[in-house]
Amino acid sequence: MAKFALSGKNPLQGEIEVRGSKNAVLKVFASSILFNKPILVKNAPLVSDVFKMGDLIKGLGGKIERQGERTFKIFGNKTDSFSLDKEISKHLRSSIVLLGPLLARFKKVNFVYPGGCVIGKRPIDFFLNGFSKMGAKIKENGESFAMSTKELKGAEIFFRERSVTATEALMMAAVSAKGKTILRNAAQEPEVKHLADFLADSGARIKGAGTSVIEIEGFGDKIFKGLNPREEKREFMTPSDRIEAGSFAVLGALLGKNLVIRKIIPEELSSVLACFDQIGIRYELGKNWLRISKADKIAGLNLKTEPYPGFPTDLQPIFAVLLTQAKGESLIFETVFEGRLEYINELNRMGAKIMLCDPHRIIINGPTSLKGREMESPDLRAGLAFTLSALIAEGKSVIHNIEHIDRGYEKIDERLQKIGAKIKRISQ
Repeated sequence: MAKFALSGKNPLQGEIEVRGSKNAVLKVFASSILFNKPILVKNAPLVSDVFKMGDLIKGLGGKIERQGERTFKIFGNKTDSFSLDKEISKHLRSSIVLLGPLLARFKKVNFVYPGGCVIGKRPIDFFLNGFSKMGAKIKENGESFAMSTKELKGAEIFFRERSVTATEALMMAAVSAKGKTILRNAAQEPEVKHLADFLADSGARIKGAGTSVIEIEGFGDKIFKGLNPREEKREFMTPSDRIEAGSFAVLGALLGKNLVIRKIIPEELSSVLACFDQIGIRYELGKNWLRISKADKIAGLNLKTEPYPGFPTDLQPIFAVLLTQAKGESLIFETVFEGRLEYINELNRMGAKIMLCDPHRIIINGPTSLKGREMESPDLRAGLAFTLSALIAEGKSVIHNIEHIDRGYEKIDERLQKIGAKIKRISQ
């Protein structure tokens, strides 16, 4: 266990680079099981979730070689087991995307309810219903499940609510199904398209990724021997993490002094920058960089989280910290996840004025001066929100449970130190 000790009010200047997308690389790791040769993943973020996914693949009989600091060679083709490690799965929400590749390769999979953090245990009915429509039979025993099928068959599946991981898992299973699978109301997040493009470059027949309707023409058992791409197409270059980029942009608006954020993908930040434009935060945008300084005045904002290309739920807690410094009243409407507003109690103890209207809406009145204190990180994104709040607060703060933050932000303490933040990791 470790904690962060922080002191606030220090300006941040210089340059900081965005690491590779955690959500993209986790799914590509999982897709390695569909291949008959190893794949190479470059620019992977060195975060605990990525290493846990690697451990899951190794537990299935696969092999992983480190080739350079951020390059991994994944031998998913070596997997010989269809039972996911229970303990790792309970701490990794993305373990559920392995269901699709495992069901495609072995026609069976054993797994437990996936976890991750306090918002990690989310419904998995989208997955179960989708696999059932494709011909899988499901047996449940408490939190353990067993799925099996004689043959995966193409199906038309409509998601009542958009789900990124369900879209990805079913898309990967459909690659080896007999006939066509159509996913309607599919997630449109960039990570879905990155995965689909990688699979398509390797021989999968996928159309429409990045839109709400994805069509997959499956190979069927008779000809499916594993994806066998041309040599140059077996390499995945992980794109930059749009959530980390947005988090750093907010940090710059709060404490920046000509802070430059490198390796961003501007079009994936459109919803964030539109909010900046509305509330008076100025910035300079380049081809793959953003320059930003602390805003003199920030106006209130009505913010609603939505699936991509709407405002991302993962940035909602980070924006809540920003809006504690805005003049007047702001409203945040969380439409994607239940229980994602519980962090506000800690911000109120720091001096924020946030009122919980119902499980989905909060009203923030500002600006307010925050004061440092001890707090515990309940999940990945709230943990980073607490980090931001501590960096703008008067005095010292301590954040416990930082293993949640380490799940998605690589060595965040060392990287923030380099641009002037007073933050120290203390091992316990």
